[in-house]
Amino acid sequence: MNILVIGSGGREHSLCWAITKSDKVRNLYCTPGNGGIKDVATCVNIDVLDHSLVISFCKNNSIKLVVVGPEAPLVDGLADSLRGAGILTFGPSALAAQLEGSKGFTKDLCKKYNIPTAAYGRFLNAEDAKAFTKSKGVPIVIKADGLAAGKGVIIPETIEEALATIDDMFDGSFGEAGAEIVVEEFLVGEEASFFALCDGENIIPLVTAQDHKRLGEGDVGPNTGGMGAYSPAPIMTPHMIKRTMDEIIYPTVNAMAQEGHPYQGVLFAGLMITDKGPELIEYNCRFGDPECQVLMTRLKSDFVDGLLASAEGNLKNVQMEWKDEVAITVVMAANGYPGSYQQNTLIEGLGEARKMEGVEVFHAGTKIEGDKILAIGGRVLNVTALGTSVKDARDRAYAAIDKIKWNDGFCRKDIGWRAIEREK
Repeated sequence: MNILVIGSGGREHSLCWAITKSDKVRNLYCTPGNGGIKDVATCVNIDVLDHSLVISFCKNNSIKLVVVGPEAPLVDGLADSLRGAGILTFGPSALAAQLEGSKGFTKDLCKKYNIPTAAYGRFLNAEDAKAFTKSKGVPIVIKADGLAAGKGVIIPETIEEALATIDDMFDGSFGEAGAEIVVEEFLVGEEASFFALCDGENIIPLVTAQDHKRLGEGDVGPNTGGMGAYSPAPIMTPHMIKRTMDEIIYPTVNAMAQEGHPYQGVLFAGLMITDKGPELIEYNCRFGDPECQVLMTRLKSDFVDGLLASAEGNLKNVQMEWKDEVAITVVMAANGYPGSYQQNTLIEGLGEARKMEGVEVFHAGTKIEGDKILAIGGRVLNVTALGTSVKDARDRAYAAIDKIKWNDGFCRKDIGWRAIEREK
């Protein structure tokens, strides 16, 4: 069959890489793709905001399945348009994608259906948000309600910083995403990422992961799109996985069906494991980035079987198998990220890095110019490795990074540090 993947990041490179392992795939396309995806798929340039153009491409190229990688096209309703045209699509409807598209929607759903999450308030003006914040104290979590590319969450440590953050959001620091904000209590615990495939009714839990959102080593500094990840997450024991399914995932999928928005696609729960157990931080309506990279590296099953079953409503007949090894990915980012950074800088040594056993290099913000690979984004490469332990996988990943020559990039040197401490 022919498949189209929507997206251009490291997540989409790893999705394409996993899809090409299936003998069911005849032609794989990706729009717009990147410098690495060109090795595993035919990259095409389609304006995904123009749904009619995407539909025309699918019909002209006999596309059987579309896999939507990023959240923005899903919130925009691309999956609805494709399904309306009779094209199988992996990804939720616009109404179901509200789980990511509106943090307030998700918080209200959790409250209505008793899904454990932090206490919160929703606000349309700074005065009410500030009053609520002063009554709760700090640290506190302030979120732009809409999509903000993974950066719309601020955790102020002082009241002054909190009040300034509220002003900034309402003044447009996150654009329309901050027209409404959510303020919620600060949960104490350890974060984990949990993924499940859904077909509107049936659910298959996938393996767990943990990512490093903060820019600096030791998990300090500003939030980013993610500086690295590993799988599995040691804190997600079989008991904790069962509690997560029973208390969070099943109730959410059932709630969405009851609300008339059945959820199809991957459901990504960002969790805080507290003294009380798992609590929901937020939902995403797509695979995490960079968590997807470690999940795809550990996957043994034919990924296309899971994608098709989710799109067709047939997950009850599918099982997913995983490698026992640990996977870790380290993000290489452009100097200056998450602020301003230089583009079109030269990257060399990628071939040597990929020759290492158990190593894959997934591209995010890259392009090909002649025979050169140039960095054009903030997060640029995901150096990913398998190992018998987190330490073993980490050592392989950093050994591969040592072979990459990119004077204008950096990475954190401590990805996986919590899990490695546990291994000791």
